[in-house]
Amino acid sequence: MKIVVDTNIIFSALLNSDGTIGDLIFNSSKHFEFYSCSYMRYEIQKHWGKLKKISKLSEDQLEVSYAQILTKIKFINEEIIPVEIWLSSEKITKNIDIDDTDFVALTRFLKATLWTGDKVLYNGLKEITFNKVLNTNDLLELRNLKANR
Repeated sequence: MKIVVDTNIIFSALLNSDGTIGDLIFNSSKHFEFYSCSYMRYEIQKHWGKLKKISKLSEDQLEVSYAQILTKIKFINEEIIPVEIWLSSEKITKNIDIDDTDFVALTRFLKATLWTGDKVLYNGLKEITFNKVLNTNDLLELRNLKANR
């Protein structure tokens, strides 16, 4: 199953790689293929200083954690997404959070499911019946169901 990972999931994994999110990223390859936008890497770099401060990790430790997480994600260049998908995805996100258009567009392009820790995005998408969205608890439950089959 294809899962598009948004930036806040990576933030959380960097801040606590031993938590549920880290477990899902590192121990779900039997069940999920993780994807993200190239834009996500830009967002992480933009907030690197904040991540370093909050995580209390050294520069080297944070870089190692980030590199390990990136090995579990396939990156797709947003430029290959057709313009029609971009425009319709923008309509979906404009009243929720326009900054998440990349992730919605990639989710639709890959016929995947979006994994987000952003409650506003999750609830907003659910409200407009965009059903291809999961939060961490949903994804954990789904992995457990798949593991027990």
